[in-house]
Amino acid sequence: MNDFIYLSDLFGTIVFAISGALAAGRLRMDPFGVLVLAGVTAVGGGTVRDAVLGATPVFWITDTTYVWLICLTAAAMMLLVRCPRKLSGRWFQVADAFGLAVFTVIGAQKALSYGAEPVIAVMMGTMTGVLGGLIRDVLCREVPLVLRTEIYATACIVGGIVYTGCLSLELAQIPAMVLAMIATLTLRLVAIFYHLSLPAFALDSDNKR
Repeated sequence: MNDFIYLSDLFGTIVFAISGALAAGRLRMDPFGVLVLAGVTAVGGGTVRDAVLGATPVFWITDTTYVWLICLTAAAMMLLVRCPRKLSGRWFQVADAFGLAVFTVIGAQKALSYGAEPVIAVMMGTMTGVLGGLIRDVLCREVPLVLRTEIYATACIVGGIVYTGCLSLELAQIPAMVLAMIATLTLRLVAIFYHLSLPAFALDSDNKR
């Protein structure tokens, strides 16, 4: 069980580091910029989650495997991907979706392991999934995905509810995590490929008094 969680977390770290490196490539950043964006995207959400839960020192300080993975992923992207601009758009969103699915469930699982209530676990899962990307987008001077009308944080919330719901029905831990990851990933990918979004809240000038 612990091996599955750990390997899933490492996988999510790699995928989110890829999305951060791609974002840096789209903006033609130097190697340090690529490393920074890969790092904050990969561990930003988990760092805040651990700080909120009191799980200190945070995970990547006690296990430097995460740091090395981020460095290697950033280096590989710079060496192997010749035209990062061509990989923006769908490829960037798909990479981000996989990381989102994994980190949402990992965050919820860690919150529960610290004795949090299911509703807090869903919130921690959402935080783990979206905060790294939010920091990435802010550094790229873009409106964060989580603040747009796209189905993004909503997918995390659904995944967290599926995970905590499966556990409440006494489903085994690993199947519950897999189902929740699939639910999050499926909802996010459907939103990407079919351009689904939430209704926007807009104050038109005609409504001003």
